[in-house]
Amino acid sequence: MQTNGTGIMNRYVLVLNQSYEPVMVTSAKRAVVLMLLEKAEQVVCYEEIIHSPNLEMPLPSVVRLARYVRIRARDIVLTRKNIFKRDNHRCQYCSRTSVPLTLDHVIPKHRGGGDSWVNLVAACHPCNVRKGNQNPAEAGMPLLRRPHKPSRITYFQKFVRKRQDAWRPYLYMEPAS
Repeated sequence: MQTNGTGIMNRYVLVLNQSYEPVMVTSAKRAVVLMLLEKAEQVVCYEEIIHSPNLEMPLPSVVRLARYVRIRARDIVLTRKNIFKRDNHRCQYCSRTSVPLTLDHVIPKHRGGGDSWVNLVAACHPCNVRKGNQNPAEAGMPLLRRPHKPSRITYFQKFVRKRQDAWRPYLYMEPAS
């Protein structure tokens, strides 16, 4: 399929189960394939139109699966990228966002603190060095927010940008109209 503009088929599309429960975020290319195979229907579209020799259709933004798919309760994977996303790319000690971030163990590893959602936070390098091998109370550096394990809905909500405002009702961010 040809497109108007570069990278348009790599846009994010929210995939809903038949029950309108958020299932995943995928590329527009994958969503179009699901629609052409009649495995999904378009619920909301972007402003752009995609073209092929035999077809013209609006670029999907939200699609709904034609059949209900049982989803295993999958946890969000604990990765550096996901910690930064959870913490909004903000140092959890000084709240700076314009500096490179590192990961900090709230309870240092040598004191039994492991790699977990509730023990890892984003920190700028100066704060991480200043805290050292102490816990936040000992260092006199309280956390802005207590670290937590994000839910799947919270994870999906992080994808919402200006172009994805139409996703908000499906991610429980505002009432459906």
